Order: sequence, then C-alpha cells, then structure tokens
Amino acid sequence: MQEERKILLGHGSGGELMHQLIKDVFIKHFGNEILNEQTDSAVLQAGSSDIAFTTDSFVIDPLFFPGGNIGKLAVCGTVNDLAVSGAEPLYISVSFIIEEGFPIADLEKITESLAAEAKKAGVLIVTGDTKVVNKGKCDKMFINTAGIGRLSSKNLFISKAKNINAGDVIIINGTIGDHGMAVMNARESFNFKTRVESDCASLNHLIAEVLGKYPVKFMRDPTRGGVATVLNELAAKTGFGIEISEPDLPVNNGVRAMCELLGFDPLHIANEGKVLIVAGTKEGFKILEVLKNNELGMKSAIIGRVVTDHPGKIVLRNETGGRRIVDSLAGDQLPRIC
Repeated sequence: MQEERKILLGHGSGGELMHQLIKDVFIKHFGNEILNEQTDSAVLQAGSSDIAFTTDSFVIDPLFFPGGNIGKLAVCGTVNDLAVSGAEPLYISVSFIIEEGFPIADLEKITESLAAEAKKAGVLIVTGDTKVVNKGKCDKMFINTAGIGRLSSKNLFISKAKNINAGDVIIINGTIGDHGMAVMNARESFNFKTRVESDCASLNHLIAEVLGKYPVKFMRDPTRGGVATVLNELAAKTGFGIEISEPDLPVNNGVRAMCELLGFDPLHIANEGKVLIVAGTKEGFKILEVLKNNELGMKSAIIGRVVTDHPGKIVLRNETGGRRIVDSLAGDQLPRIC
C-alpha cells in the first residue's frame, strides 16, 4: 500500500519542501499565466492601470517579540511584498482568527500597533473580517492580510527578474537574521545576555526613494528561508550563478553568536525588514549610498554578484578564499517565525 503523505512543518518553511508542495498541489490545480510567475505580488491590469496584489497569513509564536508583535508584522509583511514588486502600497485588508478566551487587552495592543504601522507606511486598512474559534482550536491568534498597490509601467518587470545580466551586483539594506533569532530567543527563553531585536519594518518609503533615482532589475524581501532561499530562486529563474562574499555579509554580533551556538546559518534565517536588490554595477554603488542615508539602510552592503560560472548555484567565498555551495533549506529550521 502507498504510504499516505502528510503536511510537515517544513512545508511552510519557504524552502524546497514548500516549493515542491506549491508545484505538486497548488500550481497543479490553480495554475495560470499570472500565478505561475510565483512572485511576491501578482501583477494585474485594472482598466488602463497596472496594480500589484498580494496576500499573506501570520501565525507567529510568540505574538509579542522584541521589536514588534503580530500586528506590526502583518502590516510590514504585506507592505514589503508590494514594495519589492516595485509598487506603491495603498490599501490592505486585515482578518483575525482568534481563540476563545484571548485577552481583549492583548487584542487592543496588537490592533494599536497594527494601526500605527499602517499609518507610518501610508496605507489604509479598508476592509477585514473576524472569526472566533473554540478554545484549543487555534493557537491564540492568526492574522490574514491582502494588499493592493499602484504599479508604474517602468517597474513592471522588477519582480520577474527578466533583465538580469552577469556582473550585476546584489545589495542588502542591513544585517541579516535579526527577526528569526529574536523570535526564537523569545519563544525558547534562552536568556542570552546580548539583546537581539527583530528588524520588522515597512520598507516602502526606502524602496520608493531608490526607485525614484536609479533603475533596479530585481527586488525581493528575504523572509522565510532567508537570503539563501531568495538567491537560489533567483539563480534558478535566470540560469546565472551567484557569488557572495562572507566578509561582506552584515551580521549583528548577537545574531552571529546565537547562530554559532545553535548551529544555524544566518543566510537561512528569516528577516522582516530587509530587501535584496539587484542592479547594474554603476547604479549599484549609487543605490548603496541612497540606502546608507536612510535609517533603515545604514548598514547596507554589496554582498555579491551575478556570474556566468556555476549556473543555477550560489557560491559563498569566505575570508580565506575557500568556497562552498549555499543551498535552499530542505525543511524548516525555525517554524512559525512569521
């Protein structure tokens, strides 16, 4: 008899298991020209205008963590998915699934944070829904969102990685792994002396500043699966190889120490306030300066380049000149971090 296949935590990791599930089940039944692009936001035509449309769900545990909570995270995650597609985020929906017995005081804190982040990002919450389930049928609270943004014609292909060439540089706007490590530390109560905070932030104003000055070839926010997963997806999509420099990777000392102690690779850890940008060499250095002049990009760095060697592979070069292949995660190192 054929063994029954079941969903694993790894199917929600953003890594290889998740991509296989999307291909084998969702694309198999839902596939169409728009969905098959598998971008963070769908690019749609509404009359004579182009829009970006995205949806997301948030099941993070714990609900409150250093640097934010599930409400702030819901706005940042939705806004960033639109912004990295080159769109100007305008409207979002917010739906709550709440377990019976959940403290209204905590709900108030979460909605207050959610509203404050929406105001900061400049988006309107225009619709939503609330469902309450029996105690024990939901882990405290889940939030689902959807977002719509206005998309300029010059930014239509940013999410599709159509114009990438060998020699293009890869930029990130700051340190990696902060969110995943902050959530894990809060969940497991490791009580490390070094305080690690989530990088949870809405990046639309920062991204708009870049797009208003220089052309960008590709953007993606490295959430689940981290930087490694995004770069592997990019290499697979373009057929190019990517080389990254370990000494150039910005990593906070606290995150580095936690990863070394626990056996994690910062490249695989989730971020919630970071954007990976691919641009031509000349434009890349100018974009780097723009990012560094913004509080959300002060630790920005060029971390690698697109190359013709080792097509479809990510190669990390360390300080001594050694090299290793960086793969996507197969399973899930840190479940429920967003």
